[in-house]
Amino acid sequence: MFDHEIRDAAERVLTSCRKHSLMVVTAESCTGGLVAAALTAIAGSSDVVDRGFVTYSNEAKHDMLGVGLDTLENHGAVSEPVARAMARGALTHSQASISVSVTGVAGPGGGSAEKPVGLVHFAAARAGFDIIAEQHVFPGDRDGIRRLATITALGLLAALAER
Repeated sequence: MFDHEIRDAAERVLTSCRKHSLMVVTAESCTGGLVAAALTAIAGSSDVVDRGFVTYSNEAKHDMLGVGLDTLENHGAVSEPVARAMARGALTHSQASISVSVTGVAGPGGGSAEKPVGLVHFAAARAGFDIIAEQHVFPGDRDGIRRLATITALGLLAALAER
């Protein structure tokens, strides 16, 4: 189901989290659960993966993760403040100790001059550490953007797990 690059990235996350006794939670919008799916595609991942939130709508981001309505209104769903709030909220609403969030414009529509198709914001959170936030503008079509976003999110999780 997943190519070798995604599978290898997911295995790195699982190995790092096992090494440091960390449980993972994902908070995903434009990837629609692909990060959680990549992790759980690997047998035995239940000792590391706590849960995944697919929060595609603003209401879901607010209801499930506690993202402030003012944050969503002032910055828009595709923004660093929302990605940070999603990562924090995922930790708060789970038993996990490390989280990653993804929110972006996968296309083909929905982009603007300010927020073009391919713009994706990420955040990774772990208790006792600063949140890591990144912004990327990925080229390609919807599938390609979601694939690159999945790989990036897994990379952020692995990096934060090793801190």
